[in-house]
Amino acid sequence: MSIELGWGREVFSFSLAIQALMWGITQPLAGMYADKHGSSRVLAFGAVVAALGFALRGVFDDPTLFILTGFIVGVGTGACSFPVVIVALGKVVQPAQRSFIMGLGTAAASAGMFAGAPIATTLIGLMGWGVSIFFLAFSFVLILPLLIFVARVSETHASAGMANNTWGAVKVAFSDRSYTLLFFGFFVCGFHVQFIQTHLPAYIIDEGLTPIIGAWSLALIGLFNIAGSFLSGWSGQVYPKPKLLSGIYLTRAIVITLFIVAPLTGTSVLFFSAAMGILWLSTVPLTTGLIAQTQGLRYLSTLAGLVFFSHQVGGFLGAWLGGKLYDTTGDYQAMWIAAIVLGLIATVLHLPIRETPGALAKAEAS
Repeated sequence: MSIELGWGREVFSFSLAIQALMWGITQPLAGMYADKHGSSRVLAFGAVVAALGFALRGVFDDPTLFILTGFIVGVGTGACSFPVVIVALGKVVQPAQRSFIMGLGTAAASAGMFAGAPIATTLIGLMGWGVSIFFLAFSFVLILPLLIFVARVSETHASAGMANNTWGAVKVAFSDRSYTLLFFGFFVCGFHVQFIQTHLPAYIIDEGLTPIIGAWSLALIGLFNIAGSFLSGWSGQVYPKPKLLSGIYLTRAIVITLFIVAPLTGTSVLFFSAAMGILWLSTVPLTTGLIAQTQGLRYLSTLAGLVFFSHQVGGFLGAWLGGKLYDTTGDYQAMWIAAIVLGLIATVLHLPIRETPGALAKAEAS
């Protein structure tokens, strides 16, 4: 799109950055509604709005209007994306199963990513990007008939007791050091994911490799993240979740370092994508599981949504700064270095997190 429409790379990346930020802003609001009324209504609203936003992206060729579509798509995806789904899953299973089931839900999202990237690239090759966007828009509509089944198990947990209002619960949660560290640590995950997802294909093309390698790099991330999400969910039932999260962020920093210092080839891209895929959303079941474990289920959608807001603020900076710095400097070197440093910071942040119930979880249990 940038090449055909004569845009700088910042136009596309800024629209995706706004999308990520609006996704993050919408997430806790969607969570609050889901806590009170169940998940199915939230998912239906999100599916329709996201479909509309993607359809408008196929219509607008003005850069300003295209950037503004990020607001619509962000609101839609914030209401119908995997955080809402995996929280709903976590509420209807026993605590001993929760980490694994949340990993299963994250793996399902990754399966969509694995299929989506090469399908979209193939459609672009056959029909152009304009028509391909309408196929992506229609795919959101496929969520709607599945909500019949979601509504049957959608539960609410609003009740009287300690912190019986949402904002009171948020205040109590942020007084808990473990929740605060999870909030700031998840920022790093968002920075990594959105920067790589937005700019890795362009980086690969810049280095002289073919576009299909860029598409398959994202597909491989999705494929291997299925295994990573399963492994993460299972490991969270056996090993301490904070240590697992620290290990994931440290390994990300190492993998990114090796990727940028080694010669770039098709093989190195595929190895990097496979390694990052295992680490990609493996943070999600562990982070969400820790929120449930330390803060309870009553306000889980709200509190997980706020942590995901931090994730999307990181995503906003990862997507936008990547395009901004590229247009300014002509390369992504500063962004890769920032990703490594943030990975090391997140490694340290997660070590002091405890797994014992906090005030909200104790009040709910009593």
